[in-house]
Amino acid sequence: MDPAVLPWCGLAVLTALCLLLKMQFPWLVNFPKEWTLPLAAQVNAVTDAVVAVVQPAFRALSALLDAPMRGARLALAWLPWPAVMLGVAALAMKSSGVRLAIFALLALAYILLAGYWPQSMNTLALVLLAVPISTGLGFLLGVLGHARPRLRPVLLGALDLMQTVPAFAYLIPLLLLFGFGPVVGLIASAIYATPPMVRNTMLGLDRVPAAISEAGLMSGCTRRQQFWQVEVPTALPQLLVGFNQTTMAALSMVIVAAIIGGFEDIGWEVLSSMRKAEFGQSILSGLVIALLAILIDRLTIGFAREPETGPTRAMQWMTPRRLALSLAFALAFAVAIRLLAPDATLLPETGLRMQMGAVNERLLGVVRDYAWFFNGVRNAVLYCLLLPMRLGISGSATPAMWGFALPPSAVAVYVAVVLALAVLAMRRFGWRAAIAVLAAGLVLYTGFLGLPWPVFILAVALLAGQVAGLRLGLFALAGFALILVNGLWPQLVQSLYLCTLAVLLCLLVGGALGTWAAHSDRASRILKPICDALQTMPQFVFLIPALMFFKVGEFTALIAIMLYAIVPPIRYVEHGLRHVRADVVEAVEQMGATPMQTLLQAKLPLALPVVMLGLNQTIMAALSMLAIAALVGTRDLGQAVYVALGKADAGMGLIAGLSIAFLAILADRLIQAAVRQRTPLP
Repeated sequence: MDPAVLPWCGLAVLTALCLLLKMQFPWLVNFPKEWTLPLAAQVNAVTDAVVAVVQPAFRALSALLDAPMRGARLALAWLPWPAVMLGVAALAMKSSGVRLAIFALLALAYILLAGYWPQSMNTLALVLLAVPISTGLGFLLGVLGHARPRLRPVLLGALDLMQTVPAFAYLIPLLLLFGFGPVVGLIASAIYATPPMVRNTMLGLDRVPAAISEAGLMSGCTRRQQFWQVEVPTALPQLLVGFNQTTMAALSMVIVAAIIGGFEDIGWEVLSSMRKAEFGQSILSGLVIALLAILIDRLTIGFAREPETGPTRAMQWMTPRRLALSLAFALAFAVAIRLLAPDATLLPETGLRMQMGAVNERLLGVVRDYAWFFNGVRNAVLYCLLLPMRLGISGSATPAMWGFALPPSAVAVYVAVVLALAVLAMRRFGWRAAIAVLAAGLVLYTGFLGLPWPVFILAVALLAGQVAGLRLGLFALAGFALILVNGLWPQLVQSLYLCTLAVLLCLLVGGALGTWAAHSDRASRILKPICDALQTMPQFVFLIPALMFFKVGEFTALIAIMLYAIVPPIRYVEHGLRHVRADVVEAVEQMGATPMQTLLQAKLPLALPVVMLGLNQTIMAALSMLAIAALVGTRDLGQAVYVALGKADAGMGLIAGLSIAFLAILADRLIQAAVRQRTPLP
């Protein structure tokens, strides 16, 4: 017998005891409030003391940053829209050619006609100030991590926290330090957007070939000359990718920034229209953010990466000199317009958003007329998926929910079926598969809420220890214990069940779409722009359609999480299947395998490491949406963060945010370790 199976046998005995005794000892499922520790209050006490000392310095910094922010807003408001369109079209021509230039003109024309031009310029002002701060700070930290390998683990850990802690969590101390206003949104955007630049800087400098560095030394370069004239130019493509990701991260924060300091920008328009249930305006303004995101993404990535087929004729024609002349002409055109018509706004008198009253009524009419359909879908998913995952079969099979109670004979049949499936899994795949079947059967019966917390914590810690080593096992044990003693276990369970269901559905739907795209070039061409649009849209935009049709509730949160997290499985499954070795596939087909057998028995197993990376990204995306989904009525860790933001409770916000970050980091390390185990060494 494999020694690794013995701890699982002991855990199975403990599980049986907990299930038998949980009626006599309710604390096995519901952690008593009397056992919780006042850590949040202690954090608040420390925070209050620190804020009282350092707040004047940070308020002075806030006032210092307020001046350039106002200047950027005034400068962009001063520029007439024809000059802006001309300059952006020239940049798009140089970046990716005629197609992007046409798209840029159409996107800007839509923003103009929709009536959101001033708000969009205010949003760009925030992005234009946040991106240089994030880029400069990220570059310096990336150089530090490259030059000091001993500091890299600490730096990577800090980056993991910055990328996994919800923005709402660190908005609380920012509000206490800087006060309420646009500058807080600027600083929050800069913090959120820094990690991509750090990672890409380290990656770019690490990949500089040793031969190039040695050539620089042999040419007599000093260390400074070698860095700026040899290493940085060589790493420039990767640095530009980091700039692209940093810009997109800053843009994705515009609505969060509006919550804590809106100043008539497009994020504030989206937020206010959602609060007023003006779905027509929310769709219009959400589309503005999506178009801005796609346009900025294509502009920056075009400068970072050349097309696979080489530069187009338009890109070759738009030389740096012609680009500079075009931008100078656009600026001169702007000056001429302002001199000739200094008080003219040149904006349409009534944008589309002013005419959306009829659209709002029509949308509300559709929702009202087809409420039977939307309510039916919501109730079907709620009673057939959400409640069984949360309460389990034992909790859902009641006269109030399913219309019947579960008799003991049905329970016996269920147990027999689960045991039979476990035996079949053990014979075919080994004892690990059998344990997975038993665990799934237990969770399906008790639900996440009915699962004893000692069993869950020990099971995850044991899994982490066996997959990734003792250190990760202890990390899992400590993290769950911290959540438990802070009284956040119910919120943790809600987060786990909602994210688990969203990830499973994303893998099912996204995996099917990715498989289709891998075997059909036409499907790949159709899905690519859809995935691009979903990847570039800010998270809040996904709440609009879900909220419009299904109102508030966990089902709406599930839809929003799925829309945001479904792209990674589509992309990674397609990439993995398309890059399976052709000789292996041909050998399997020559042995007489059907297309389905080839897919299931050859392609998917070989593509599994890539698919697992897609699973990793799906989990990260689902967890990152928890705080955003809290706006539509969830009761999970994201809601705890959002409530803490409303109360300025820095302690609870920090602990709940760190809890989400803990789940993300734990899942990331587990999946990375599993991929390393399945990937053969070269």
